[in-house]
Amino acid sequence: MASSFERYQKRRLFFSYFSVIISITLVLSLLGALGIVVINAKKVADHVKEKVVISVYLKNSAKDVEIKQLQKSLALAEYTKSSVFVSKETAAEEHSEEIGENFMDYLGYNPLQNSIDLYLKADYVSFEKTKEISDEIASKDFVDEVTYNKRLISLLNDNIKRISFWVLIVSVIFTFIAVLLINSSIRLSVYAKRFTIKTMQMVGATKRFIRRPFVWRSVRLGMLGALLALIGMAAILYYLNEQFPDLALLDDKLMIGALFLGVFLLGIFITWISTFFATQRFLNLRTDELYY
Repeated sequence: MASSFERYQKRRLFFSYFSVIISITLVLSLLGALGIVVINAKKVADHVKEKVVISVYLKNSAKDVEIKQLQKSLALAEYTKSSVFVSKETAAEEHSEEIGENFMDYLGYNPLQNSIDLYLKADYVSFEKTKEISDEIASKDFVDEVTYNKRLISLLNDNIKRISFWVLIVSVIFTFIAVLLINSSIRLSVYAKRFTIKTMQMVGATKRFIRRPFVWRSVRLGMLGALLALIGMAAILYYLNEQFPDLALLDDKLMIGALFLGVFLLGIFITWISTFFATQRFLNLRTDELYY
């Protein structure tokens, strides 16, 4: 009978520990995934911004030396991410492919112009800076026109600011929820041992002596849950990097390492502080209050 009861208690204890580990793993994985989003939010935003193109159309009278000089100056400019020269012949071929027929057969000539597609660095993709750059380029005599999507740039900047704000709000909310969930799991595991805590206290054990094994056990569970969460985060990062190689998510190893270390330490800290206050609560209760 006693052996059967002991096995029951061991199973109950095992499932209690298992539920704590799963709770810690899921919550920290969610926090870690959110951390990945926060860290890479600017990188994703910059990636989108750098896809905005400024088209510099050149006059037919522009000399080769002037075009090459402009290409070189744009390539060396601090605001340039990349620049591509598009001849009017290439532009005609691309346009013909898009509409499915050769429009020059009807016109008898090529009305398109030589152009340079300019892609700016993300920090320069704003309404004011883009206008300043386009005006500077347009001031050259051999440049016919400089065009870009003003509305798109305005929408990009407004939406990025809005999304960044809400990501910050969600991060704070999820962090608070994570602490509450892990704290609840730890409190339940300590609650199952409340009579053991009170018995040890009644035979003269100090609060520190009683608290130590509970805290150490919870910290170990937190470390195990954090390690499982880190494995999940690593898998998510690897998958995203394979799906979106242009974002280079694994390039910033220092930031990723800091995030992983932060998640690991957070798992330890939350379990430690939760266990400390949970055991303190039962240590301060009277014996008759343990039944409520």
